[in-house]
Amino acid sequence: MKKYIILIAFVFVSAFAKAQQREILDTIYANDQNNVALFFPNPIRQGITGSENFVFTYNREQEQYFGLLQAQPGNESNLLIINNNGSIFSYIVKYKEELSKLNYFIPLTSSIGNEKPMDDQLTTTKKQEPRFDKSKYYERFCSYLLQRKERIGRLKKRNSGIILTVENIVFDKEELYFVIKIENRSSLDYDLNFLNFSIETRKKGKKKSLQSLYQEPNFTYKLPEKIKENESKTLVYVLPKFSISNERSVVLELNETNGERNIKLKISNEHINNPN
Repeated sequence: MKKYIILIAFVFVSAFAKAQQREILDTIYANDQNNVALFFPNPIRQGITGSENFVFTYNREQEQYFGLLQAQPGNESNLLIINNNGSIFSYIVKYKEELSKLNYFIPLTSSIGNEKPMDDQLTTTKKQEPRFDKSKYYERFCSYLLQRKERIGRLKKRNSGIILTVENIVFDKEELYFVIKIENRSSLDYDLNFLNFSIETRKKGKKKSLQSLYQEPNFTYKLPEKIKENESKTLVYVLPKFSISNERSVVLELNETNGERNIKLKISNEHINNPN
């Protein structure tokens, strides 16, 4: 009998010890001097604060696992987070001048529930295919292209020691990947204002004119803000697949911040319609 009592006591103590190890998170402190980072087990789909003196920011366009909380002096409020799998997290948020903790790694066990009934969630989970992370695919394929060192031809233009080159154009999964190199052979650093793609159409007739249509990239990889003197940077732009006629051309425009070392590089329809 004593052995059974000792065994039960040991199990109870072990369970209590494990419960003590699990951090129960119910109040988060923030201020206006620091960013308090919250890391969740799944990407954030929605984050809402109950008062304007608390601000929770997260990537609304591309779901990520973390968000940032800041606070202004005022009354306490609440923070509601919903992950992309429906898990719900709820906390009291308070302003505090001195913070002892700036990063919170939140386990799934802290979830207060799910926005869908558990039975429906299990049924839906069985039917859904695994989520495809497009951004990770872009990063891997762009990195591969930079290592590949393949060239499409002589597509280069320069201005005052700044050289803009399109080294390669690759077609993959209904998209075009433009491998671009910017070289600074001048004695001054080059601050990049923008690097844009557009399609120019030359209108025929007595009054000839140009019509330009900006092309929004799906993804950019290693786009620099600055190219220092005697330095070069290689990057990748990913655009939706398109083709152009003889009357059209693609213009890659490089623009300098507070400077005049600007470049417009024209890419013919032969290169666009026949990528690698």
